[in-house]
Amino acid sequence: MRILVTGHDGYIGTRLIPLFRAAGHDVVGLDSGLFSGCTLGPDPDFVPALKLDIRDVRPSQLEGYDAVVHLAGISNDPLGDLNPAVTYDINARGTLLVGRAAKAAGVPRFVFSSSCSLYGAHGDAPIDESAEFHPVTPYGESKVIAERELAELADDDFSPVFLRNATAYGVSPRLRGDLVVNNLTGYAVTTGEVYLKSDGTPWRPLVHIEDIARAMLAVCEAPREKIHLKAYNVGRSAENYRIRDVAAIVEEVVPGGRVVFADTAGPDKRNYRVDCDRIAEEIPGFRPVWTVRKGVEELYLAYVAAGLTKEELIGSRFQRIQRIQQLMADGLLDVTLRSAAPMRVP
Repeated sequence: MRILVTGHDGYIGTRLIPLFRAAGHDVVGLDSGLFSGCTLGPDPDFVPALKLDIRDVRPSQLEGYDAVVHLAGISNDPLGDLNPAVTYDINARGTLLVGRAAKAAGVPRFVFSSSCSLYGAHGDAPIDESAEFHPVTPYGESKVIAERELAELADDDFSPVFLRNATAYGVSPRLRGDLVVNNLTGYAVTTGEVYLKSDGTPWRPLVHIEDIARAMLAVCEAPREKIHLKAYNVGRSAENYRIRDVAAIVEEVVPGGRVVFADTAGPDKRNYRVDCDRIAEEIPGFRPVWTVRKGVEELYLAYVAAGLTKEELIGSRFQRIQRIQQLMADGLLDVTLRSAAPMRVP
């Protein structure tokens, strides 16, 4: 298959591309380059790509593809809160623009990287894909809107599928230090403290980015009738954790690590557990292999090998909101997060 991956140069995309290529697919990227140079370890593999904001995509640019895998977007809650209007513009309106362009170009499949964040505040009982949406952030709300509007495009020739990813973790050439497993492990490696910013009671479903990529590959290759207009929670039902339990795993894996609570640690209204049985039952090609413990071990080894420091972990190279704010302060991005000048490598 010839597959276009938006956001190919980001956190998930740089682990996804090698997996798709190993499966024999011809992959082309599309990315605005916001996080170019935000690298841990070697640079990612070269990918032929369009350097383009998704809000500027046109049908002519998507002709000849068998599928679009849509990863691009504002990537987390703090960044979404920075400017909610821009979050909706990119994650909702921008996604719809890409979907419309793909449909007009005759692309038959559209794989949307959605999020379990659209479930929001649900309590302690596991929920499946039929659960009501209770998003508590602009990021979560933008995923609700995008799913709904993409679904309206579906017909006999255009088949969207929605992958509601659990909270991601894992090593990537475009590392994110603002994700809970990555962050807790990073603090433990660089300071000796497994630093909890909440009281540790919220539940989170967690999934390695390589397993997210496996899910996307599996639905690209699945028969259309199996996945058409379906939503899948991506992860494993056994991989729901309270944050304090993740901290305990990090404490066990990282030598000398000890759990410490921030002075401001308190409850987090984002609290949900998800049932991931549907994807396991309906998509036999999806076989996740990671657990949080294995992921923490991977992160620990990568951080030590890279000589990661706390300053790097919390700085603009690995914190998405810091990166965006730095680019804006330098006059390289405007308030709508469009490029105002050539990006510099940090």
